[in-house]
Amino acid sequence: MAKILSQDEIDALLTTVSASEQEADSSQSHAAEESRVIATYDFKHPNRVSKDQVRTLENMHDNFAAQIGSTLSAMLRTMVDVDLISVDQINYSEYIMSLVSPSCSYTIAVPPLEGLCIIDYNPTLTFAFIDRMFGGGNKILEIERELTGIEKSVMGRIASKIYTDLEKSWVNITKIRIEQKSLETNPQFIRIIPAGETVIVVSLQLKLFNTTGLMTICYPYVTLETILSKLSAQNWIDSTKRIDGEASRKKNKDNLDKVDVELALRLASTTLKMRDFLALKVGDVISTERKIIAPAELMVGGKLKYFCRPGLFGRRRACQITGLNPVIRKENF
Repeated sequence: MAKILSQDEIDALLTTVSASEQEADSSQSHAAEESRVIATYDFKHPNRVSKDQVRTLENMHDNFAAQIGSTLSAMLRTMVDVDLISVDQINYSEYIMSLVSPSCSYTIAVPPLEGLCIIDYNPTLTFAFIDRMFGGGNKILEIERELTGIEKSVMGRIASKIYTDLEKSWVNITKIRIEQKSLETNPQFIRIIPAGETVIVVSLQLKLFNTTGLMTICYPYVTLETILSKLSAQNWIDSTKRIDGEASRKKNKDNLDKVDVELALRLASTTLKMRDFLALKVGDVISTERKIIAPAELMVGGKLKYFCRPGLFGRRRACQITGLNPVIRKENF
């Protein structure tokens, strides 16, 4: 005989079933949350430049580091090691706060790109350069003061050399021309863009003797915005190959321009017996089988290269090239 459940037993059974369903739903939702990949996004530091574009900037400035290492080593007459530390996207206010005061900060224009950029030299590095230019040694200088007029002039010479190397590093992307606008010793006075704007900061570590310092280059996003499409790995590789090909052709042409080649004009030729040759004297006429209207032969390196017509150019003897030796033409094609 079937058991009839009381109302209390029915209520207890429904409560148990409801609790089981809630636990199942909770476990399913928890598993779904764990399966989703959640990426944090910082609205204060938006990544407006992609990783691929940042990687291209790293390649550019890695080459730039090698170039200025050679330039500074030759200029300072000692070994200068330059390493690329990082390429970061931060706010302009954060970059300004990271600079030491007093500093040596140059604002530069980079036409045809818009806006201004900043190149900053750490004070330790600045005074190490100046000390070395005046014949200093390997002592570590800890000086915190503004540059004098003479020291600014010396740093200006060093900066101009670095500008040239920076222009070369940008050739594969676009040709820029750097124009120095100002030199500031207090970074707080430099206002090239609003404080909240994104900037790309390239940090380079320079080592001179026992002194190590940082050089930073600040590119505002608005400056790079027009060429972001060119800052791709494929475009970088293609442009590098194109530049390398043009450089190779120019180098080969320059090398060939320096080669000395023997050039001779052969008007006619004939065959003589030895006794007739020994009997020749001034005023004798040698007859040949070549007609007077036939072209002369221009020999390059002892080989017949061109046909020409002899004549005068002013008061000098000359020849006008009229054709190419058919044998040479066949060899070339």
